[in-house]
Amino acid sequence: MDSNVVLEQVLVLFLVMMVGVYARKQKFIDDGMTQRLANLLLNVTMPLMIIASFHFQFSRDMLLNAVILFAVSMGIHFISALLGIVLFYAYPVDVRNILRFITVFSNCAFMGFPVLESLYGRIGIFYGSIYVISFNLFIWTYGVMLFKGKNDPKSVKKALLNPGIIAVAIGMCIFVFSIQLPYPIFRAMDMVGSMTIPISMLIVGALLAQTDLKSVFSGSTVYYGTAIRLIVLPLASFVTLRQLGVPDIILGISVLLVAMPAAANTAIFAETYKGDSHLASRLVAISTLVSLVTIPLVVFFL
Repeated sequence: MDSNVVLEQVLVLFLVMMVGVYARKQKFIDDGMTQRLANLLLNVTMPLMIIASFHFQFSRDMLLNAVILFAVSMGIHFISALLGIVLFYAYPVDVRNILRFITVFSNCAFMGFPVLESLYGRIGIFYGSIYVISFNLFIWTYGVMLFKGKNDPKSVKKALLNPGIIAVAIGMCIFVFSIQLPYPIFRAMDMVGSMTIPISMLIVGALLAQTDLKSVFSGSTVYYGTAIRLIVLPLASFVTLRQLGVPDIILGISVLLVAMPAAANTAIFAETYKGDSHLASRLVAISTLVSLVTIPLVVFFL
């Protein structure tokens, strides 16, 4: 893709994010509305966008790529968890858990889907949805275990019954059996699903607006964690997947999703399970800000 097109697409997403910052500063979006928008996105607009993205004529190559991508995403999450154990062993427990969490979990949905849709169109969402299956499986098992010290059977059930995974299952049936949805149904799903991209960037902007930027940039820990998240992991993923010879589209989508900033869930999980929510918020904020520079660089590199 032409470099000017890439810059324009990232700039569009950045401007929508700034609208979210403005809306939060002016109190058009408050704390309660941010949470409600996130719930709307996760439970309504994103599942519908995922289902609509599977509305392709069946292709063996696409199905094979989806299987490969799922295996790749499982491997990426597993190896990232191992790296987190090695890289942050010297930190205190509360800090270590946050750093390990952001090493494994990127903002692959809220920021990843807008970038994929901008660069690849609906097929980017198709493959991105497969990647996010692993994210959900790991975040409700390993992610919970980081904070609670043990696995929670209810979390496993929650992972499997996640609206995103259910949407992928429905979409896969539509794809494999080449089901043609009636136009009014498909168009309605597509219209509501298309709200996901602007809503996700508004949420990211609103979250950034709540952060005290003076406190965000203090201390070396946030820089170390951000460098691992935005530079080390994407480069390691690129080199490994290139050596394995995976198809270019799988390599590109996987590396892009790895290159996203720390998952917005980081602060939510830290708050829920009595972790260091202040550090979590700082890492989400600074990695999101820095990613506005690193994401275009990763795209050019690819």
